[in-house]
Amino acid sequence: MTYGRLRCLALALGCLICNLSYSQHVAVKTNALYWTTATFNAGVETRLSKKWTLDVSAGWNPFTFSDNKKLKHVVVQPEARYWLCAPYAGHFIGANILYSHYNAGGVRMPFGVFPDLDNHRFQGDLGAVGLVYGYSWMLPGNRWSIEGVIGLGYGLTRYSKYACEVCGSKLGEETRGLFMPTKLALSVIYYIK
Repeated sequence: MTYGRLRCLALALGCLICNLSYSQHVAVKTNALYWTTATFNAGVETRLSKKWTLDVSAGWNPFTFSDNKKLKHVVVQPEARYWLCAPYAGHFIGANILYSHYNAGGVRMPFGVFPDLDNHRFQGDLGAVGLVYGYSWMLPGNRWSIEGVIGLGYGLTRYSKYACEVCGSKLGEETRGLFMPTKLALSVIYYIK
């Protein structure tokens, strides 16, 4: 990712966070499942109306591990949520969009997902749309909660494929559409009221 893109992304997220801080009901969160991939991540959610909220999450993984294994990426994911009872408590459904720029290779994924990722490196962009379902459990004190979310949708990715994760001879470029999970989260949330 170029320095200019990263700077624009940081500026946009900063403006959003400053704008949301004036809102009456704001939550900040981090996805614990995402941390298992060594990805820095945070999100902000604000109440839009009696039953609707807007969640904007972002993640960044800049690391290359031993044997040149990497899941480097930056991702931004806005999500509109409709709460079945009241915002920030109980069941919700919603829709999300996702953008990611990635550079990944040398990693064996569980359940045989992306089998070429073990012996090749992929670099490209991914855009996706999806539907989500989630549930939020309030913890005692009304400032903290835990939230589980799962999302499924359709993504379109354009990438370059390289011969191996280290040597880097380019094998070609491809555009591919796929049905995919758009979100899997177990988040810890703090409410700023």
